[in-house]
Amino acid sequence: MSAPLLSPGELTVWSRYIHELCGVYLDDSKGYLVEARLGDLVRETGSHSFTELLAKVRADLTQTLPRKVIDAITTNETSFFRDAAPFELLRSRLIPELIERRHQAGRRPVPIRIWSAACSTGQEAYSTAMVLKEVLGDFRGYDIRILGTDISDQAITQASYAHFNRLDLERGLTPSQLARHFEPVGDRWKLRDELRATVSFRRLNLLEPFTFPTPFDLIFCRNVAIYFTEADKIRLFRNLGRCLDRDGALIIGATESITNLCPEFEPYRHQRAVFYRRKPTGP
Repeated sequence: MSAPLLSPGELTVWSRYIHELCGVYLDDSKGYLVEARLGDLVRETGSHSFTELLAKVRADLTQTLPRKVIDAITTNETSFFRDAAPFELLRSRLIPELIERRHQAGRRPVPIRIWSAACSTGQEAYSTAMVLKEVLGDFRGYDIRILGTDISDQAITQASYAHFNRLDLERGLTPSQLARHFEPVGDRWKLRDELRATVSFRRLNLLEPFTFPTPFDLIFCRNVAIYFTEADKIRLFRNLGRCLDRDGALIIGATESITNLCPEFEPYRHQRAVFYRRKPTGP
């Protein structure tokens, strides 16, 4: 059974539903994307049109079909150390400065809180853990907690497993990094337990209200807001700002900028990377 074509009217309805479901905004030029990514679900559900599929998705009290729509629509393209500049920023500036501030404050063990928002299948969060290992050497004396979140249940499940195939590892890792941080398990490779223990994962929709018990020293939110409307971008980054420690840093995608959207953030440049801090609001 071949998937039916998507009519302009169906695209309008589906675009509205997808925006409500996960915040991704699809304009009139994105009909091909809906057809390509939801075609398998049309066939799986035995639907004869995208209108029929949407009716089944909305009627699914188990929420299985809405989750499958999210998994299909959201982009899970990622790799280890994707765009090297932010990770070099961690190595050469953000982590050393953070450790120095914590030592001066006399905090023991030294707390490090990092959030990888829209973490996909975990490579960004695990790359961050590898950088910490390379910079700190020994984790004793540190309380490291890295959180990875994503709207896709499928991505979170895969990230939590921390097993990767050879192709995953060859995209971004050097042979020495592979040898230091992974161990073979059958035809796959498993992240070593010391690093895996520093990272946890949970499902989170970034456009729904969220709070955390402690602020983060660093938040990655890269190449997520490019799929959002301007109003959703402003709401997202302001919410992220509320989750940052007073001296925390926000890293977004290399082609993104929030200077005009959220004036409460101040940009800083280090070598090829840009990061943001909240502007001081008082004593």
